[in-house]
Amino acid sequence: MQNSVVVTGGCGFIGSHFVRLLRTARPDWRVVNLDKLTYAGNLANLTDIGESGHYRFVHGDIVDSDLINGVVRDEQPWGIVNFAAESHVDRSILDPAPFLRTNVLGAQVLLDAVRQGGIKRFVQISTDEVYGDVQTPPDEEATLRPSSPYAASKGAADLLALSYHRTYGIPILIARSANNYGPHQFPEKLIPLMIRNALAGEILPVYGDGAQVRDWLFVGDNCTAILQVLEHGRLGAVYNVGAGEHRPNIDVVRAICRLVAEETRVDPQALLARIQSVPDRPGHDRRYVMDSSRIRAELGWTPATPFQDGLRTTIRWYLEHQDWTERVTSGDYRAYYEAVYRRNWGAHG
Repeated sequence: MQNSVVVTGGCGFIGSHFVRLLRTARPDWRVVNLDKLTYAGNLANLTDIGESGHYRFVHGDIVDSDLINGVVRDEQPWGIVNFAAESHVDRSILDPAPFLRTNVLGAQVLLDAVRQGGIKRFVQISTDEVYGDVQTPPDEEATLRPSSPYAASKGAADLLALSYHRTYGIPILIARSANNYGPHQFPEKLIPLMIRNALAGEILPVYGDGAQVRDWLFVGDNCTAILQVLEHGRLGAVYNVGAGEHRPNIDVVRAICRLVAEETRVDPQALLARIQSVPDRPGHDRRYVMDSSRIRAELGWTPATPFQDGLRTTIRWYLEHQDWTERVTSGDYRAYYEAVYRRNWGAHG
């Protein structure tokens, strides 16, 4: 039945935006949000969406096959979109095990449920990091060369999904997204971390020389792309989702300083002076770019949010929700922050 979709990881950053998109753009669909509620999964991201005939929340882990099979049996969904993942490179360097468990074994559990449950479409959410460090934008047929344990776990899940499509004929699709940013992002990623530190009066730590180039994709644009893939994508296909907004990290940090200064009426030079180089993380890729012509040609998707506009929207959200940031950065967050920004990476090899 096309109006029932399971979204795994729907309380996380991108997942919660996708759940909200489904509730507004497809109000007649039933959305089942299954989330483990780890440090990056927050029920507060969806406080405006209550339980109803069109929305159900399930607290659970995608590696729990009994739970997943039960949800599929009870809901008989038309589709599944898998956002559930351990997603931060730095954390994968400190401890790869949770990434293999969730990102690979969890994908296998979901794929087996799709195989047995008569589901019509399964979208695996992936990343541009599976291509590794590149100069020429790779298309979807390019060799995967992941550099970090995180990227390797996502690449493994992609290959597993493609193998299930070929071997068992299950209806998979893969969306490989560029660097997302926007409201509700946990402040371990570059943009929310810099906004949080700028507002808190702390240093703005930048890995190495800050010349690492990323393609910045506003989360709302990514969600509209994923919905297009879910509804209209060619089964068995991979779709790169990039905005073409290629910027070095140091330029992004400087742009944040200027916009935060403008929004808070402080001296931008005072913020810029707090930028501080810290030891680069091991295996840090210099450049992520992708050829996203397939999704534009086949599905007619294009990004709608210029980087400067999306960045301003993001900064204003964090300014208006500093209580949210304080809640999610208490406790264990400080130990993580110290491990990757205050100490020598070599001590964690």
